[in-house]
Amino acid sequence: MPPKKDTGNNTSTSGTTSTNTSGRTSRTRRAIGSDRRRILRREVPSTVGLLADAGDFAAMRGYGSFAFDRHDEYADYLRHVDALLRSLAAQGIHTTVALFDPEEYAEYCAEHGLDPDTAEARTRFTAELAGTGAGLPYAGQPIDELVPLLVDEAVRQATWEYATSLLAGVGTCADCGEDIGQASFERAAAALERLVAGAGRGHHHLVCSVPTEAEQLVAVLHADVGDDPEAPPRIEGREGLDFVTVLAAGLALGGPGGLVLRSTTEGFRDRVHGWRLDRGRLTALSAAAVFNAYCTDADTGDPVAPEPRVEYCPGYEVDAPGPHR
Repeated sequence: MPPKKDTGNNTSTSGTTSTNTSGRTSRTRRAIGSDRRRILRREVPSTVGLLADAGDFAAMRGYGSFAFDRHDEYADYLRHVDALLRSLAAQGIHTTVALFDPEEYAEYCAEHGLDPDTAEARTRFTAELAGTGAGLPYAGQPIDELVPLLVDEAVRQATWEYATSLLAGVGTCADCGEDIGQASFERAAAALERLVAGAGRGHHHLVCSVPTEAEQLVAVLHADVGDDPEAPPRIEGREGLDFVTVLAAGLALGGPGGLVLRSTTEGFRDRVHGWRLDRGRLTALSAAAVFNAYCTDADTGDPVAPEPRVEYCPGYEVDAPGPHR
């Protein structure tokens, strides 16, 4: 039987097969490229600027290019931000949430010659917040928990920056030429070591408060000391640096201030110790003074009932002599 001749249909079929193969190859390459871009996207961090309250939200609604208008409520905004954060997390994208301050944003745009009523300007400002502003990594926190955490972080950073600027501006000792800010920082660091060592085993909560002309500086520190006396205390995050900086500012300024340490140890009553800052010294308070300070309302001056199972104890020596002024 003679071989069949090629027909137009066969040629067409062959051509169609070739075209389909080429199409499948192109689609495969596009799919591979898309997969790789998604993988790379997971390695590109994101920053989300979050408005802290309804007032800030109202200020941003004044921009026509802002995604929300006067009919939207702050609660609507928070729901959308929460959904965005969850979507980014579902894609495996690391996201930092930073406070978006409308006043700082307006100043930023004026300084850089940007039109504040554009998404591009908001994006640029938000991107810089990741490196300069107060931010927290998103770890799935509910939005109503994330907002106060972010505000606390902003306050912490602002406190540290202000305390640092105070230390830098104190100058040098008139008698010996020593840098008072640096010397005070070293004294504060040594005092913190003695504070924790003297408290012994347990969980310790320390609060240092220093009034200044501009604002009240407050630093909080949590330290855990185990049974091994040679092991260093466990201190959360940057709390050690923040606490030492605020205490150092109080020592350097030479004004009033106070420090309270509360210790919780299993099997014992909680213990409260206290110190006052006075003329550049951290001076231990008596047990009676600690009781009076702890059991007096700071705003009204009225007495407050002492807490049950709390022992009010005198402070102990923690501060070395200060620099000659």
